[in-house]
This record gives sequence, structure tokens and C-alpha cells, in this order.
Amino acid sequence: MAALIALILSVPFPFASFEARGVGNRIQVTETASSLIDFNEPMVGILVFLTILVLPACYLLAVIWLQIGLLRRDPLPRSRAIARGLAYMVPWMMADVFVIGALVSLIKIAGIADIHLGLSFWSFCGFALLLLMANQSLDRDWMWFSLAGEPSAPAGARPGEEAAPQALTGCHICGLVNRIDSEERGRCRRCGEHLHARAPHSLQRTWALLFAATVLYIPANTLPIMNTSNLGDATSSTIIEGVRTFLEAGDIPIALVVFTASLVIPISKILVLAWLCLKAGQGAHELTRLQRVRFYRLTEFIGRWSMVDVFVVAILVALIRTGALMSVTPGPAALAFASVVVLTMLAAMSFDPRLLWDRASNEQGRGIHDDEPA
Repeated sequence: MAALIALILSVPFPFASFEARGVGNRIQVTETASSLIDFNEPMVGILVFLTILVLPACYLLAVIWLQIGLLRRDPLPRSRAIARGLAYMVPWMMADVFVIGALVSLIKIAGIADIHLGLSFWSFCGFALLLLMANQSLDRDWMWFSLAGEPSAPAGARPGEEAAPQALTGCHICGLVNRIDSEERGRCRRCGEHLHARAPHSLQRTWALLFAATVLYIPANTLPIMNTSNLGDATSSTIIEGVRTFLEAGDIPIALVVFTASLVIPISKILVLAWLCLKAGQGAHELTRLQRVRFYRLTEFIGRWSMVDVFVVAILVALIRTGALMSVTPGPAALAFASVVVLTMLAAMSFDPRLLWDRASNEQGRGIHDDEPA
């Protein structure tokens, strides 16, 4: 409830304003998306609007709906479908990343203009923190036990043995162990999610998404991500040039943040996911298999932070609009870079980490160890 109130307060009030040479501008948080649409970047604008406002609001309303039913001990209609949808919304909520992007963008122009932070800025910072706390405090196991109870194990299940040979699989949404038919299809008994022993065509989809992200990564870093006009003098800057600007100004921590989020994380994620795809199904020592899974979880976690640069562009485009005196417009790299972020996140989601254990499990079932020749 507190997060939802903070979100509502962050919309109608001023987010930030600046003044330089007697002229200035003031924006609301929604203008960070609408300004991109005005400059013919509708896809990037919609992405910003969804990730910082729409999806977080939907998530909070969904959680409140579920909690009301659980407090009444009588779940409200469609509670299971709504609870299932929470897992799909969480990775795309980026209010905390937007706050970092706002700080980077405001520091970027603090040297040439007077910056004033409005009530909306502080409300949005509180909202981002409260949203994170709300997400962390939600016990999903307890939620599913309260919504649908804890069904008994599938008939004939043998505890202590591997699930795959028994035609059993765990639901990736609610965690319940289910039996699947011979065609590896079915739905979870508790949440209704589709079940697969292994996600179909996981490696093919992941490779395709990684290839598309790699192709777009080139224009994302070689084309200008934003264009700046100052007293009629127009300049364009790429992501690397933006990092260099921070370094020359002495803002080394900000330069490191932008460099890590915009360059290190995307290329590292592409390389790690490609390596995991190559290693899927190959036997290894137990520690190595666990390390592979940890690498996968790390790539899933850090991928969203690459959106920092997109949010920086969105804020600067909305804020610095004073006509011929000073203005910022998005460059062609904005859409390419946003696409790289989305594609790498989808690639991580399409990769089935259970593939990392397959050959090892089969070998152990035959009594063959990873460190012995087959």
C-alpha cells in the first residue's frame, strides 16, 4: 500500500527542473516516456513507460488483490491466475534502475545548469525502495500454500530418486512437483502453468536471441545514442564518448556505472549465455555444474541494469528542451541498445538451466562419474 501511494504521488508533481542562462524546463516523470514518443522513438518510449510505471503498478495492485483474499481466508476470483502472472512481471519492473539513471543524468548536466529536484523525484525514490521491499517480503511458497494448499506427491513417486526418469517435473512458477505425460505436456495441478520436462527448443531460441542481440550490439555502440544542441552547435555522442565525458569531468564513479551497465554487462551476458549453451548437456564435476547454474542466475539478475543508459537518454531528452539555446534528442543507438537489453533478457529467460545437469544425471544413473572415461 505504501509503495502504491508513493507511486501515485510521483506522477502529478514535478520530477526535476533545470535553469541555465535564464531559461529552463520542468518535467513530470511521465514525460520521460512521452518525450521519446514525440521524437519518433515510440518503442523506446513505450518500454520506459511500461518498466517504470505500468508494470510496477500492475504488480502492486495484483499483490494487494491477493493479500486481501488471503487475509479474509477466502481468495478473491482469479487469484491463481494473478499469482501466476507475478513471476512474469518481476523481471521487467525497473523503478530502481530508473532512479540510478536519473542520478546519472542529473549529475551529467549539473555542471552546466542549476538542478532542482521536485516532490515527484523523492516520491519515486521512496516508491522504488518500497517496491523492492514489497517484492522481497512476499513469501511465494506461503502464498501458494494459502491459495491452493499443498497437494500430495504424485502417485508412485519415489522420494530420493531423480525426477526425470519418473516422468516428474517441478513447476517453474509455484514449485510443485507434477507428473507429465509421455508427450511431455500438461499443466501444473496447483497454478495451471504449462509443464515441460525441458523447455522445448530452449537452445535454439536462446541462440537466435543471442545472435540478434549481437548484431544490434554493434550499432548500439557505434551510432550516437543522443544528439545535443547548444547555442546552435550540434554534437552527437556514443555510449563510449559519454563515458569519456564523465572521466574528463572527474566523475569516475559515474563513469564506472555507465561503463559497467552499458558495455560490460551486455557483452558479458552474451558471452556467458553462449558458453552455457555450448556446455549444456556436457558432463562435469559437481562443483563446475553448480558454478554454471550460478553464472546463469547472475546473468538473469544483472541483465536489467543495462537499462541505465536508456533511462539517462529518456530523462535528458525530456528535461533539456529549450529550443535553440539547448536541447537533447535521442540518437539511433537508443532503440538498438534498448533492443539489446530486451533480447538478452529474453535469451536468459528462454534458456532452461536444467539442461546443464542432463548428461551428468544420465551418467550417474549408469554408474559413470564425470571424471572417468565413458
